[in-house]
Amino acid sequence: MATRTPSRLRAAADRPLWRIVLALVLVLTGLGGWWLSTGGSAGRPSGETRLATGVEQGVYDRYGKLLDAHLAKAMPGVRLELDNSEGSIDNLARVTSGRDDFAIATADSVAQYTGPGREKLRAIARLYDDYLQLIVPAGSPVHSAADLKGLRVGVGQSLSGVNLVTRRLLAAAGLNPDRDIAPAFLGIGDAANQLRAGQLDAFFWSGGLPTTALTELSEHVRIRIVPLGDLAEGVHLVEGGGTDAYRAATMPKGTYPKAEPQAAVATVAVPNLLITRADVDDDLVQGMTRAVIDSRDQIGAQVHAAQLVDLRTAVYTDPLPLHEGAARYYRSVKP
Repeated sequence: MATRTPSRLRAAADRPLWRIVLALVLVLTGLGGWWLSTGGSAGRPSGETRLATGVEQGVYDRYGKLLDAHLAKAMPGVRLELDNSEGSIDNLARVTSGRDDFAIATADSVAQYTGPGREKLRAIARLYDDYLQLIVPAGSPVHSAADLKGLRVGVGQSLSGVNLVTRRLLAAAGLNPDRDIAPAFLGIGDAANQLRAGQLDAFFWSGGLPTTALTELSEHVRIRIVPLGDLAEGVHLVEGGGTDAYRAATMPKGTYPKAEPQAAVATVAVPNLLITRADVDDDLVQGMTRAVIDSRDQIGAQVHAAQLVDLRTAVYTDPLPLHEGAARYYRSVKP
């Protein structure tokens, strides 16, 4: 006659199994949940993944939406969810924490980022350069960054790349960003609205050219772009990591046809990187890299900065190493 194991003994014997199952679930969750939702075959990823973009009406936001549309055709098994954010620094924290798998961030933000999980960061591609833009009403007495002393100035949201580089530009101009101006921590849309309403004297923006929100602002109020080229050397001397990412640049004539001056404007530029984590699936990253390169002309027709995405420059992702999936793609198309 078979003996029955008392229920308490059976429960005790089952506990280790449940502990193992629970541990496996936690491990998979730590990988961003990707393989919990896939079911795709090797080399053909499927499931949901997330991309952190930036503030609404910014270039990151527009680029992300257009990339999503391309990805829906290029990798139909992948559902890309877009997350608006404050900008580069916010995006780095989102990726390292696993909240998002992909994001766009400026190279200077990446270089100075010291948050948890910094060692997990990997690059997919160098995208396009952001141009630093200082916007004032056309009749403003401000003709250089040094003239901002005592004024109400939009400096970007606190976790944005705009705020990081704005603080450095102000320091290079001899101003203390905490004491010498009245800072307003605003995204591009709110800053444009407040300038138009007379609630701001000026605001900084860092973005690809042209930025839709600035084009629209110039159609409703006379604005002027203040040159920042005189700070291109001094910004390299400001304390903090990643200042070598800045370069002297020129905004072409006609970038904003209704803004002043009707001439090229000297400024400072910084490259953008598409980033991910080391533990994100290689096949998914390879497909994402292919989508970025293949969509250049399609996206560039609407976001002109995307026309600069190129195989020859995409691999220059300093200060981050390439993700293995991205490296695999570049090797596959190497002539």
